[in-house]
Amino acid sequence: MLDNKTAIITGAGSGIGKAIARHLAARKAKVVIADLNEKAAAETAAEINAAGGQALAVVCDVASEESVEAMVEKTVSSFSSADIIVNNAGLQFISRIEDFPLEKWNQLLSIMLTGTFLCTKACVPHMKEKGWGRIINISSAHGKAPSPWKCAYVSAKHGIIGFTKVMACELAEWNITANAICPGYVLTPLVQKQITDLARQYDISEDEVPEQVLLKNQPLKKMASPEEIAALAYYLTGDEAQCITGQALSIDGGWTFC
Repeated sequence: MLDNKTAIITGAGSGIGKAIARHLAARKAKVVIADLNEKAAAETAAEINAAGGQALAVVCDVASEESVEAMVEKTVSSFSSADIIVNNAGLQFISRIEDFPLEKWNQLLSIMLTGTFLCTKACVPHMKEKGWGRIINISSAHGKAPSPWKCAYVSAKHGIIGFTKVMACELAEWNITANAICPGYVLTPLVQKQITDLARQYDISEDEVPEQVLLKNQPLKKMASPEEIAALAYYLTGDEAQCITGQALSIDGGWTFC
């Protein structure tokens, strides 16, 4: 259980982030739903509070240092601590390299890689003060293996794993662990949009995309659920995982070991 612990989850208005927020709140953590989408953040927080949890919705642009610092300040003023940060905010854009717009490259890296840096940077002083902290970064199977037409996403997710290892080295003496979770394909709104884009790129139907593209190299041939990712995130917050740090843990149906 996570009594007296506060967890910030970015991108928690939907998908994996929402599942993690619900999972941690059900185990007594106070959770901050940090999302750029104000309506989605408020709905997630309201759902958790209605179920008996403690949740606070905060609008946050993780690519903005000012916005991140304000979010962490509000977290600490409301819940007295910032013990756990789950860096989950993300997006996707698919294009061939020669057609990939620079603005999209910058956007993806600023949200997923720079955002992970900024949120961690803002939380670490509070974790050091308490002598305890858990940093969980949502990377991807694409942090270990490439796919075509995803140059910015793959670059950002590889970078998250490298940054996670640096954090593990720097912060260990304060009893702060840092790990990355590397999901394969998870059935979320983000993946649903990819299915549409990939159908166009491969000139196949959307129904054919999961089997012919997404799960082609995966032995189990199944997508993970957001709840599976949430369960691993929760495990990494507990005492049973106190000696796990600097790791990139896969939930990808065997995709990246093949």
